[in-house]
Amino acid sequence: MKARRSIIPIFVPHLGCPHMCVFCNQNRISGNEKPATAEDVKKTVDEALKILPRDTEKTIAFYGGSFTAIPSDEQEKLLSAAVRYVEDGRIKGIRLSTRPDAIDDEVISRLKRYGVRTVELGVQSMDDEVLKASNRGHTAEDAVRAAAALKESGFELILQMMTGLPMDTPDKAIQTARKFASMDPDGVRIYPTVIIKDTELYDKWKRGEYPEHSLDDAVELSADLLDIFEAAGIPVIRLGLNPTEDLSGGDAAGGAYHPALRELAEARRYLRRERELLSAEDAGADVVFAVPQGKISQAAGQHRSNIEAVKNEFKLKSVKIIERDSGEKIARIK
Repeated sequence: MKARRSIIPIFVPHLGCPHMCVFCNQNRISGNEKPATAEDVKKTVDEALKILPRDTEKTIAFYGGSFTAIPSDEQEKLLSAAVRYVEDGRIKGIRLSTRPDAIDDEVISRLKRYGVRTVELGVQSMDDEVLKASNRGHTAEDAVRAAAALKESGFELILQMMTGLPMDTPDKAIQTARKFASMDPDGVRIYPTVIIKDTELYDKWKRGEYPEHSLDDAVELSADLLDIFEAAGIPVIRLGLNPTEDLSGGDAAGGAYHPALRELAEARRYLRRERELLSAEDAGADVVFAVPQGKISQAAGQHRSNIEAVKNEFKLKSVKIIERDSGEKIARIK
């Protein structure tokens, strides 16, 4: 049985970022105005250790900036503050996020020396046209090279992708997912583009130069991406921005922001499967679907939207969803 895991987040918004991506305002996304210092690391971890259960596997995670692009002396100050908890056994390891073009042999050596176990690469797209239009400052080939180097060095690798960026299309996003799968990551994060205030993308959107990545488009595409990664055996550890009071309160001005985006995408997958199990010959029928435990709400859809959709499309008399003890997919009982 796997130990429960707890993440202790340390935010370093914009630290190390050599480019201002058109979509990015890490201060608004994370809710943190100032990047953490070594003293902040100590204070945050000490406070977390007081309240987290002792039987959880704890990890310190640096989020927000391009960690390995920070000047090396600043990296070492932050890592030195964190590694002492690894050395005394109170913390299992350290994880951080960075850019594909900020990984080389020297960086890898430093990360290993300070007990880093997991590296998240903010790749965003494997299409160079999309990367250029988003002002990422790196190429798809940089991502391939960095991912291979990290895997070969024994790090757990997480890849981050976005959908709906400038010049992106659903086909390009699907190709990015397939290329991700070929890079053999240990997990992926999917972030449909949200239009954040005080970003270049927000200004482009207000001028009519950027077509909004709508919530429904993001849900439909995310359902496709979940299918791809599930088939490849790669867990999607996050879908959509982590909701904050600031984002929900208006900082997310447009695009694909929803506090329960993962649930909406999973519900869309169930709707597709329900449709596959029905036909015009079912008109007037009482239909019962069986789903794995804990999946009734996803199968029913938000506000029973899936149930109402299939009832109307197939002219069904009734639709009922029940749980079953075994099985991973939806099945029709009658």
